[in-house]
Amino acid sequence: MSDKLSPGGLIRLYRLSGGAVAVVGYLFLILPSVIVIPISFGGRGELTFPPRAFSWDLYADFFTDPAWWGTAVQSLQVATLTTILAVVLAAPASYALVRGTFPGKQVLSIVLLSPILIPLIVLGLGLYLHFASLGIVGSTLSLVLAHTVLVTPFVMVSISSGLRHIDPALERAATIMGAGHITIFFGVVFPQIKASIAVGALFAFLISFDEVIVAYFISGADTMTLPVKMFSAIRWEISPVIAAVSTLLTALSLVFCVAIMFLQKQDNGSSQ
Repeated sequence: MSDKLSPGGLIRLYRLSGGAVAVVGYLFLILPSVIVIPISFGGRGELTFPPRAFSWDLYADFFTDPAWWGTAVQSLQVATLTTILAVVLAAPASYALVRGTFPGKQVLSIVLLSPILIPLIVLGLGLYLHFASLGIVGSTLSLVLAHTVLVTPFVMVSISSGLRHIDPALERAATIMGAGHITIFFGVVFPQIKASIAVGALFAFLISFDEVIVAYFISGADTMTLPVKMFSAIRWEISPVIAAVSTLLTALSLVFCVAIMFLQKQDNGSSQ
């Protein structure tokens, strides 16, 4: 009893209790995915767990049905264009905020990162009203612009983190040698933050590809994304194909998470 009440025993008990709570929490979070994956290998017309027979029918339905496959292509197109535009905007903005010194820097930083703080439904409604006044609601352009507003702050956070690990003396030395700002950025800075840019780009692609709330406001019948299609299918019909789509999205998310972890580890190793 005395050993259990000692400080060392209390610390061990605290760690064990915390670990047990964490394990239970993780199991609770991943349980839906664990259930959906076996369901996705069931037969057509059934949504049961465990599946009564193993088949690839639901995946075949997804890849052959234009109503599903077309929305996946649309999501891929929007996510790719959004990622490119977000990186192009975030890289110089991050460099200016990290290296620059000018009046209103903190205010500008808060404004650029504010989409992270605004609820998605408020952001979606505001973008819908703005794009409606411009007459571009329901177009691919509106989706790309809306998702760019949403994901650019995440790219900026990633790139800014990489910039803070770079010694500014290297840029000053390049300036003394007569290099211009563009040459310094692409010749000195860019090679050292490639991993940070890649991490931000992966985050941007994954967020854009999986985003449903803002896309639900902005997309139209011909520009519906895959998450919006899934949400509509759950709301108006119970299609077993949703299980296959959910499994594919889960696998895609895991691949991207592993890639992000690898790039972050590589970036940390190069900065040491």
